[in-house]
Amino acid sequence: MKTKNIIRIAALGLLGYLMYGCSKQDTEFKSYLNGKEIKYPGTVANAHSRPGNLRAAITWNPSSDPSITRYVVYWNNKADSIIFNSTNHNPSDSLTVVVPNLNEYIYSFTVFSYDAKGNKSIPLDINNVRVYGPIYQSGLSNRGFDVTNPYGISADGKLKLNFLKVDTSTHNVFTEIKYTNKAGQASIGRLSADSLSIVLPDYKADTKIEFRSAFKPVANALDTFYVANYEDFTTINSVSICDKKLFKKVYLPNDARPYEGGTDIDKLWDGSTSPQGYPNIFHSDGNGPLPVVITFDMGAVYKGLVAIEETGRNCCHNPDDFEVWGIADLTNATTNLKANDPGWAAEATAKGWKLLKEIKRTDDGSAPYKVNFDPNPPPVRYIRIRIKHNSNGEGNYTNMSELTFWNNALL
Repeated sequence: MKTKNIIRIAALGLLGYLMYGCSKQDTEFKSYLNGKEIKYPGTVANAHSRPGNLRAAITWNPSSDPSITRYVVYWNNKADSIIFNSTNHNPSDSLTVVVPNLNEYIYSFTVFSYDAKGNKSIPLDINNVRVYGPIYQSGLSNRGFDVTNPYGISADGKLKLNFLKVDTSTHNVFTEIKYTNKAGQASIGRLSADSLSIVLPDYKADTKIEFRSAFKPVANALDTFYVANYEDFTTINSVSICDKKLFKKVYLPNDARPYEGGTDIDKLWDGSTSPQGYPNIFHSDGNGPLPVVITFDMGAVYKGLVAIEETGRNCCHNPDDFEVWGIADLTNATTNLKANDPGWAAEATAKGWKLLKEIKRTDDGSAPYKVNFDPNPPPVRYIRIRIKHNSNGEGNYTNMSELTFWNNALL
């Protein structure tokens, strides 16, 4: 009997203990929840990052949850954070936080949504966010220029710089060209990554040109990184040979004609570099005594002719006294007098022709002979050579092998 009572008392005690324990745990749980059900605000969507220069951008589509009042981005194991207040609940929009003052490192970020009561969403992690800085910049190098053909100067004096093709893996975005313009002011040109050349129309001759390239570590990076130092472009030789491929024959009234078709004036720009023999020469027809005149089109207006080189025939009838005349436009420029008429020079001047130089040689007239023009020449496209005397005294024919002109339109 005593044993049964003891068992009953123990059972009642255990039941009471269990009822008390469950009641206490329930009370503690409600206290932990503050007597309220847990609420999780909506989570952001499509979170992604863009790297920058010691910073990064985190972008996401906001949640449609209308209770959200702010977002918090954490990094460094939640030791650092940044708050983004927003009441935008349109999931088709994008919100962006730029996180500044980072190190050059690979980061992980966590984004939480918060409502006004402090409830926070399930976290969303954005991992492997690389941040770039001085280490990345130190590995950059300038885009190379074309050392075999670094530049060209057009007939109207515009300077073109030539560069090598970009290595697309480097994400080069442009190359900055620093130069001095004709007004003496510092100027900047920009060569795009998909271009092989850039034209500097106002470059001041004999001044330094420097360049440096700009890159993005990835296509969508926030920032552009420049090579630390400018690099010198090759020295520009501002004097260039006029392009003979542009030269064309012109016949004005009373101009000398060729002895035969194969000895026409286009022989004067066929590229020969030494005295030539018949028929690789210009050979006049001999119709009339010297002086005689020939005319040709240089194909472009040159603003600063610097020099002329004349090469005679390898034997005879070489000019040793001749004049070089120029004009930019042939409109109303035709002369009517023959070149041996005493009034020819006055008529040519009245028609707008300018005497660029009278050249007198003291040799036999065959070797290449270069003469500088006087400073500040006028713009010239059309040239007239008026031959007044031959070195061997022959007074009807005239022979020449080549004419070459230099231009310095950049000055």
